[in-house]
Amino acid sequence: MMDIREIKAILPHRYPFLLVDRVLELEKDQRGVGIKNLTANEAFFNGHYPEHPIMPGVLIIEALAQLAGLIMLQDVENREALPLFAGIEKARFKRQVIPGDTLRLEVEVLTRRRNYLKVSGKASVEGELAAEGVLTFVVI
Repeated sequence: MMDIREIKAILPHRYPFLLVDRVLELEKDQRGVGIKNLTANEAFFNGHYPEHPIMPGVLIIEALAQLAGLIMLQDVENREALPLFAGIEKARFKRQVIPGDTLRLEVEVLTRRRNYLKVSGKASVEGELAAEGVLTFVVI
């Protein structure tokens, strides 16, 4: 549904912090599904256990947050807004994410108000849960 060029037109993030490569589904104010393809060339793999590279859990949560940001900013009139983290609850890390993995990101909107969003997010690799959490954002 959305390639990297379209994602970059909406999100303010850039390399090395743009963590969504493709969006498969984006239902207004409801849910989103995205993909992050991981290669050995990712900047964080060089410093996070270089002999046994693992994607940092906080970056998995950030990838989920960026997908949620796409839900918040998909309306053209919201594009100038800046969604910021307000909270992370119930974060759990279940599986290591390593070079060569394809991270499937899924977020579901729990609550949406004008300047507030709360989502449930799950990241998985080959159907196996890697991380999950409830993320809250405010828009400034």
